[in-house]
Amino acid sequence: MANSNLPRRIIKETQRLLSEPAPGISASPSEENMRYFNVMILGPSQSPYEGGAFKLELFLPEEYPMAPPKLGRICLDILKDKWSPALQIRTVLLSIQALLSAPNPDDPLADNVAKHWKANEAEAVETAKEWTRVYASGA
Repeated sequence: MANSNLPRRIIKETQRLLSEPAPGISASPSEENMRYFNVMILGPSQSPYEGGAFKLELFLPEEYPMAPPKLGRICLDILKDKWSPALQIRTVLLSIQALLSAPNPDDPLADNVAKHWKANEAEAVETAKEWTRVYASGA
């Protein structure tokens, strides 16, 4: 691990992510910045996202663990008002994977997608499967 000025907690979490990866999740730190992770989450089986490989970028701010990791535009309560310093990178990634298994249209990123999901879930699931096939297969 290159950054010797990293807090011990980040070093330990990173070591665990690399030595004990969660099923369907890989996260590796950048060699240039050990607070920056390249993440790949496989779509959970029996979900509309099955067969997909979803790439994410995760960044640990200086305030981590008092502040949550930065992940871009993902609506997940633990990345907002439900964050706790007791949570870890692994917990966040497992929560994102769980969100793929059970999307929450009551806390959407895109209102139009949530409306579609609520109005016709079967059709929305088919759309999610198609988008996964087109945009996330072999990512």
